[in-house]
Amino acid sequence: MMLVPRRKNWDLFDDFFEDFPAVESKCMKTDIKEHENNYELIVDLPGFSKDNINISIENGYLEISAKTTSDKEENEKGKYLRRERFEGEYRRSFYIGDNITEEEIKASFKNGILKISVPKVKENPKANKKYIEIDE
Repeated sequence: MMLVPRRKNWDLFDDFFEDFPAVESKCMKTDIKEHENNYELIVDLPGFSKDNINISIENGYLEISAKTTSDKEENEKGKYLRRERFEGEYRRSFYIGDNITEEEIKASFKNGILKISVPKVKENPKANKKYIEIDE
């Protein structure tokens, strides 16, 4: 009596690991904390190096991108039974307004945590309201 279905190139570990779905999140986990004069973005980037992280501002958006690649050796021995670590590029953007410059933003990276401090924009009360003329 055969308890396990017969397949070509069958491997016990293949079936074992198929029962555990790979949960791959391509989104940077980010917390945003409000302080009196600024906002603090706390971004999880485990396994990344500072050199592979870029922060830029364009059209009022703060963009964070981080790239990772695996260290594949040409003469690698053994075969992977499962690969869950993401290879590629993460990208995330947040609207911060047009009045903030890159000199006003501070960033630090330590132990896989990126912290970005963005100042709050002081709004001019006169500039807030814009009236639209109504035609008859």
